[in-house]
Amino acid sequence: MKKIVAIYPGSFDPPTNGHLDLIARGSKIFDQLIVAILRNAEKAPLFGLPERVLMLESMTAEFKNVEVATFDGLMVEYAAKVKADAVLRGIRAISDYEYELQMALMNRKLHPELETVFMMPAEQYSYLSSRLVREIAQLGGSIKDLVPVMVEQRIKEKLDPAVKLQHARNPTKRRKRG
Repeated sequence: MKKIVAIYPGSFDPPTNGHLDLIARGSKIFDQLIVAILRNAEKAPLFGLPERVLMLESMTAEFKNVEVATFDGLMVEYAAKVKADAVLRGIRAISDYEYELQMALMNRKLHPELETVFMMPAEQYSYLSSRLVREIAQLGGSIKDLVPVMVEQRIKEKLDPAVKLQHARNPTKRRKRG
């Protein structure tokens, strides 16, 4: 019987409990699930690629059929390279569906044998995105229960409150024009 391999691509910056939910559920469906972190030189991520790999490896250590890898370029080319049969994608809202449908159709055009499997997140993660987590954390809000504890700690280290407090106490003075 053929082993079904799927990839779950994304930037995972930072990895969230929503990502972990899809990984856990995807690991039950597929024989092998590759969490594929996109190397995107055009973005300025909060976490470097090695940091995201380490966090995701730690988060997924309990899943024996899940591995973490990185890729750049077209996702369909990476899928062909690892002989993936499917792509796992999460859909939180109608806006996600419209974007993901367009991507799935283009991927089908480029690689007809690659199936896209859409999965809804657990209800408590239906609003969650890495972008929102970054914004909340950067503004000093609580990200408890949005990300695994280890990721929360890494974000706190990255966004050292002492540095933020120093900037708040000593704002850059505006120069008077004269």
